[in-house]
Amino acid sequence: MTPNIYLDYHATTPVDHRVLEAMLPFFSEHFGNASSGYHRYGWDARECVEHAREQVARSIGVSQASIYFTSGATEAINLGLRGYYEANKQRANHIITCATEHSAVLETCTALEQLGARVTKLGVDAHGQPDLQQVVDLLSEDVLLVCIMLANNETGTLADIQQISDLAHAKGVPVMSDITQAVGKMEVGLPQLGVDIAAFSAHKVYGPKGVGALYVRPGISLAPQTYGGGHERNLRAGTLNVPGIVGFGKACELASKNLTENVRHLGTMRDKLENELVTQLGCTVNGDKNNRLPSVTNLTFPDLDAERLLRALSTVAASRGSACKQTVAEPSHVLRAMGLTDSAALGAVRFSVGLPTTDEEITLAIDRICNAYKALTQMPAS
Repeated sequence: MTPNIYLDYHATTPVDHRVLEAMLPFFSEHFGNASSGYHRYGWDARECVEHAREQVARSIGVSQASIYFTSGATEAINLGLRGYYEANKQRANHIITCATEHSAVLETCTALEQLGARVTKLGVDAHGQPDLQQVVDLLSEDVLLVCIMLANNETGTLADIQQISDLAHAKGVPVMSDITQAVGKMEVGLPQLGVDIAAFSAHKVYGPKGVGALYVRPGISLAPQTYGGGHERNLRAGTLNVPGIVGFGKACELASKNLTENVRHLGTMRDKLENELVTQLGCTVNGDKNNRLPSVTNLTFPDLDAERLLRALSTVAASRGSACKQTVAEPSHVLRAMGLTDSAALGAVRFSVGLPTTDEEITLAIDRICNAYKALTQMPAS
């Protein structure tokens, strides 16, 4: 039987067995509601939630009190963007974001435009780097917030968030960042980066789906977006997902503990795959090769639509880009913003490696990808 090879770790990751072990008791034995304040079941659940909050906070270098749990990064992004706009719109209404952001940011900004916000999307260069001069030119007293992702989910390109934050803070403007893909794949210290609000998720770091977090720097005011209780210090109503939160905390602890080794492994696996596909098939790398995550390569295959290749690769799991946009058969907005033609963007595949990825899997994947490509394009076999 031909083994399947998973190379779509930017879409989601498997739950680490140690994370699962930490979670399991909270489905049955320790099932209490963390908001139940009059008995041991609730106290124990609350204690474990707060321990997880500390683990998550430590992984990004912030205080425990600045972390708010959500159902995932998308909810966190909505709470951060909408919450900040609604709480502070009397001061200004202009939001600066980037054309290559995840749809969770872009679509939330579109919704805010309907509420009176003015949104400017920064352009990017051919490597996907935001135009810093445009940031300088746009920053003025009418700017309410700058929202730029740390690591692009499709190309892995790392934005210079620290410089953007310095520019924004000099004008008294806070900075929000989607750090979902960066956590667990690089050192993320939000105070050093100058980030005031940040969103991320458990399932990208070998934790469970359905839980995420929003970091809010002390002194930043947000308006709640859900009502029905005083959970999460009156910011996010709803019964806390105790098993998920415990798993999130454990996943962040493990990611921080083994970060250097993990980064080295990811880079080795990614580079082997990328180098062989570029050499053998003439693929083009999309993104900033000198400043990107170690876990991903975005490659344009010459003279071939990526959808045909992916369908032919029934035993190699990869994607055309964000998992949230897979049902839309159109060129990636990220690649188009970088200046790729529609044809080149439609020929792009995102391969993302993970901690379970082995050298043997990469060797097999290279062979299968090359064979499929040559069969589809009638390229002579080597």
